[in-house]
Amino acid sequence: MVDTISGNTETNVRRRYADAAVKVEPQLCCASTEYDDNLLDNVPREVVEVDYGCGDPTRWLQPGDTVLDLGSGSGKVCYLAAQVVGGEGRVVGVDFNEPMLAIARKHQREFAGRIGYDNLSFKKGRIQDLALDLEVLEAWLGDHPVQSADDYLAMQEHAAGLRAAQPMIPSDSIGCIVSNCVLNLVQPADKRQLFAEMYRVLRRGGRCVISDIVSDEAVPAHLQRDPELWSGCISGALREDAFLGAFEEVGFYGIEILERGDRPWHTVEGIEFRSVTVRAFKGKEGPCLDRNQAVIYKGPWKAVVDDDGHTLYRGEPMAVCDKTFNIYTGVPYAADIAAVPPRQDVPLDAAGPFDCRKDSRRTPRQTKGQAYRETIAADTGACCSPDADCC
Repeated sequence: MVDTISGNTETNVRRRYADAAVKVEPQLCCASTEYDDNLLDNVPREVVEVDYGCGDPTRWLQPGDTVLDLGSGSGKVCYLAAQVVGGEGRVVGVDFNEPMLAIARKHQREFAGRIGYDNLSFKKGRIQDLALDLEVLEAWLGDHPVQSADDYLAMQEHAAGLRAAQPMIPSDSIGCIVSNCVLNLVQPADKRQLFAEMYRVLRRGGRCVISDIVSDEAVPAHLQRDPELWSGCISGALREDAFLGAFEEVGFYGIEILERGDRPWHTVEGIEFRSVTVRAFKGKEGPCLDRNQAVIYKGPWKAVVDDDGHTLYRGEPMAVCDKTFNIYTGVPYAADIAAVPPRQDVPLDAAGPFDCRKDSRRTPRQTKGQAYRETIAADTGACCSPDADCC
């Protein structure tokens, strides 16, 4: 993470994007970003014109998803996502910029009539504090104005109570978090809390798909202090490896770069800033139980190391716990993994503890059983190719 910078970056961001809601500011977005025209045709023109982003995370959404858009702005990503997830899905946008929220909400009824269902809502909040609904707090402040230090402390206490009793985004409630060029706008001191909040609100098995701007070198302090560069999605960018590391630090797994700009979007004092789209998953918590399962890494690398430090050697059956077996045989690992389940299932309630602190190979007899001695006729359906002439 970068060091704390002087000045109120949040105020600068709020002011600049409030102005950009009134007058289009092309420098705030990547002009080369492409969206699905069929989806875009249904999005109100005003929403599109004042949207600023660097990628399209909606490409990785699925029908029925419950989606949270961080820093939803005028709402374009939300309007696109609403069509992808369909009537069985739900989309929630969160932003703290009042003029942008007004545009996003202004067209909801018209949009719902156009697509035939209403699955879209927008909330006012800070994306690094997803538990506090600022509109609920504002309603309370209408009757309890802050006029003294005691009033300020009372407001803080009430805000803490709101977070606990009626969180804006409850824990474990979201299937997929998306964001489009917003995380870099959060103040350095709040960035770890931002990633922790993302992790909190995702349900087990949920995922993030985040498009953002990253740098190839650490941004020096004098560039961080430039309010125009900061609000322009430049000087608040994390170094690319640190951006990925921020997901890992709070517990995400399966972190991968889905898209990466071949050419930098901006270059400032020799530092390159480019767009990336990153996906990360939640769900590796829980006990490690041994059910005699193994996985074989197919290659092409000689060996790979996962987010917990486990090494998989190409072509070798590596012992894994039940939790890891289920992770490896799902997205995003399954294409590179051959599953080796036991011949006889070990029920969960009969499974013993598995030591995940070391790497070990699983012998064939562990998965087949020590007493396994059957001889079975050739299975012609087991050939590598459906057209193969098996002998």
